[in-house]
Amino acid sequence: MHHKTSCVTMLLMAVLLSLCFCYTGVFGDPDEVKSVSVMEGHSVTLHKNDTQLKSAHLIRWTFVSQESPIVRINKEANKVLIFDDIHDGRFRDRLQVDVQTGSLTITNTKTEDSGLYEITISGKQQISYRFNINVYAHLPVPVISSDFSQCSSSSSSVSNCSVLCSVLNVPHVSLSWYKGKSLLSNISVSDLNIRLSLPLEVEYQDTNTYRCVINNPIANHPQHLNINHVCQPCSGLTFIHKVVMCCAAVASLKIVTVLLIICVCRKHRVNER
Repeated sequence: MHHKTSCVTMLLMAVLLSLCFCYTGVFGDPDEVKSVSVMEGHSVTLHKNDTQLKSAHLIRWTFVSQESPIVRINKEANKVLIFDDIHDGRFRDRLQVDVQTGSLTITNTKTEDSGLYEITISGKQQISYRFNINVYAHLPVPVISSDFSQCSSSSSSVSNCSVLCSVLNVPHVSLSWYKGKSLLSNISVSDLNIRLSLPLEVEYQDTNTYRCVINNPIANHPQHLNINHVCQPCSGLTFIHKVVMCCAAVASLKIVTVLLIICVCRKHRVNER
């Protein structure tokens, strides 16, 4: 009796395992998304090693983020349809496919290519896999400049230098200040059309090495701080400002004087007539 119960239990387990296998085989794993990162302008190839690809009669690639089909491969008819003119031709002349492996290659990638892609393989069963592509823009070199606004601050010190490290219009990046190998501060941004700035205050006589680094998940660019080149004492700047203001006042006084002389001369001529 115990033997029969064991056999029945094993049979039920085998059936359940078969059902689970079939379910996974037909629909794929909805939570499995492979992430791929690439620098803008480079090529990226999406490929899935699946035994069903050999016997598949139809393979479809979809740009899920835009709900648009982009490739249809009919292996039985040995035909490939590439819909690269969708959405104002964003993929025009940039899609390549391999009929045998079903792989999709996007050349000369752009940041707007980022998003979710799906391959659907139809054969004895139908199964789908998803890929998330992140295309990152090329990183500029950060710009380090004096932070003149701090010179008017009551807390500013004549022995310290205030500088800013800045970049403009670069999404999904972070800026960081390093002193040697030690991280001092950092800031991140995900949006475009934003000026990203990170301040730093150092002493004029500081001999340590400082650098500002811009980075994304796959690349980085450092810019070293040259204190002697970038920094100017606030007291010196204040003197310069005073000289400029004084010159401007003198010039304005001269202009007013000339205008008064012209007016007097005209009035004198009118009286003579």
